[in-house]
Amino acid sequence: MPEMSSSAAIMRDLFAQCRDMDASLNERLQSFSTAARKYNPAFGDAVERLIERLRQSGAGEAAPKVGDEMPPFVLPDEDGHIVSLDALIAKGPVAITFHRGHWCPYCRININALARAQRQIQREGGQIVAVMPDRQQFAAEFKSEAQAEFPILTDLDNGYALSLNLVFWVGAEMEKMIAATGRDMPAYHGNDAWMFPIPATFVVGTDGAITARFVDPDYRKRMEIEDLLGAIRESR
Repeated sequence: MPEMSSSAAIMRDLFAQCRDMDASLNERLQSFSTAARKYNPAFGDAVERLIERLRQSGAGEAAPKVGDEMPPFVLPDEDGHIVSLDALIAKGPVAITFHRGHWCPYCRININALARAQRQIQREGGQIVAVMPDRQQFAAEFKSEAQAEFPILTDLDNGYALSLNLVFWVGAEMEKMIAATGRDMPAYHGNDAWMFPIPATFVVGTDGAITARFVDPDYRKRMEIEDLLGAIRESR
């Protein structure tokens, strides 16, 4: 279908422009959101309904707060190596970032920005680790595309995110719309639950306590890189 191919090519170009623009992370994300809504208004309307539903239900509000001890994890990275929170914080403060998956353009813009900032974060004595429900092969693809040097961890069945009260069911409307785009969530996740994590960032100090967090059910918004750097600096 030529029209669909043409639209896909246009969206790929717009994605690349937004990802690479000289602007803050959330300005890049907003630019892509505006472009995506223009090319698929019905999908944009469904997103707004989803976000309103999540806000009304208080999604993410019960996630760990600043000052709380971050619950521990032991998860595999993209190569199958086991990574634990205890081992990470023994080396310095860490930013734990949650993503919907390799298929999500907003997550791809986010991970690209984090990859660009990783050397600066290291100079501040900090680390980054990304967590998502996608299986290992897709975590490896996510890492490779962003040229990230930090681990991409697979949280199979959203087990860890569930323990943080970050998980929600996407709903029948969005399930149908996402599936219509050709994105195969059951293959990506290894299950057909259609449960997604709320994208979030927790900065954790060497004592295991959360020093900063960003949790927003609107997946088009993420913690700014400058805010993350500031939190790492204050967590040393």
